[in-house]
Amino acid sequence: MITLSDIYDAADRIAPHIQKTPIYSSSILNALLKQNIYFKCECLQKTGAFKIRGAASYIVKAKANNPSLKHIVANSSGNHAQAVAYIANKLQLTSTIYANNTISPIKAAATQSYGATLKTFNSRPEADAAVEAASKQPDTLWVPPFNHPDVIAGQGTVALDAINELGTDIDAVFAPCGGGGLLSGTQVVTHGLIPNAKVIGAEPHNANDALRSLQSGEIVSLTSTPNTLADGAATPAIGEHTFPHLKKLDGFVDVTETRIAYWTQWLQHLLKIHVEPTSAMSMEAVFQWAKSAPKNSRALVLLSGGNISHTTMANIWQQDHLSELPSL
Repeated sequence: MITLSDIYDAADRIAPHIQKTPIYSSSILNALLKQNIYFKCECLQKTGAFKIRGAASYIVKAKANNPSLKHIVANSSGNHAQAVAYIANKLQLTSTIYANNTISPIKAAATQSYGATLKTFNSRPEADAAVEAASKQPDTLWVPPFNHPDVIAGQGTVALDAINELGTDIDAVFAPCGGGGLLSGTQVVTHGLIPNAKVIGAEPHNANDALRSLQSGEIVSLTSTPNTLADGAATPAIGEHTFPHLKKLDGFVDVTETRIAYWTQWLQHLLKIHVEPTSAMSMEAVFQWAKSAPKNSRALVLLSGGNISHTTMANIWQQDHLSELPSL
C-alpha cells in the first residue's frame, strides 16, 4: 500500500509536467444544499484530465531508473491515452497507444496530436494482448492506467494540491471511481492529513464493480462492457493495488444514469466549465451526504476531467434537468 510520503515524492517529480488547476465554488449550489462545496477543477488540467499526474509519476520515475528507456506503450481509449502520449512526448520518448476501435474521433485525434502512434482493434481483449506483446520489446515501458503504486501516488496529488490550498478544515472529500487510482490516492492523502474527514466515492450503477467488490470482500469483474454515460468509470474491474485503499473509504455511492446526466448539466451550468459525466457523478454522493451533514460543512469535490464527445453531450441533454433545482 502507498503512503503519504509516496504522494509527496510523486508531487515533486511531476511538478514540471502539470499545471496548477483552480478551485471553484458556486454560491447558488452552496445555498441550495446548505453546505460549502469546493471543486478542484482537474478538467482544466493539461490534456483535460487528472490522468496526466499518474502517467507522469510512473514514466518519470521509470526513466530515472532506466536511462535507456526509449518507447512507451499503453492500452486506453480515453484520458489515459492522451496523458501517456503527452508525457512521453515531453520526455522525448516515442509512444504507441493500443485502443478499441470505438475510441471517439476527438480523443483519437488528441492522442495523435501529442505524437503517439495509435493502433485500434475490434475488441478490448485484442488491444490488451497487443500491448502486452509490445511491452516485451527492449527499452519499452507499459504504463498501466491505475493499478500501480506509482500511478496511484501521482493521482493522489490532486487531493494534496487541493488541501494545500484550502487548508485542513475539510469535512468530506469526494471522487469518482473507475479503476480506483484517483480515489485510492485521495484516501491516502485525506486520511493522512485530515484523519476525521470522510472520503466518499461514486461510480455508475451500470458499472458498479467496485461497489460489488467492497460488498463481497473480493474483486468482482464485469462480464461485459457497461453502458454508461460516465465512460471514464467504465473499467471492467478495480485492481489489487487499489482495492485495499478502497476498503478504507467512509462511503460509496452508485449513481443512476439519470442522476449522472442531471449533475453533468447542473455543474456545467453553475460552474461554466466543461465537466465530463464521470466528474459530475461525484455530486450525487455529495447530495446524499449533504442530507445528514451539519449545515455549512466543507466538502471538496475532485472534478476528474472535462473530455466529453459531442455524442455523449447530446445524450446528456436528451432531457432538460435544469428545471429541477438541486435542493434537499
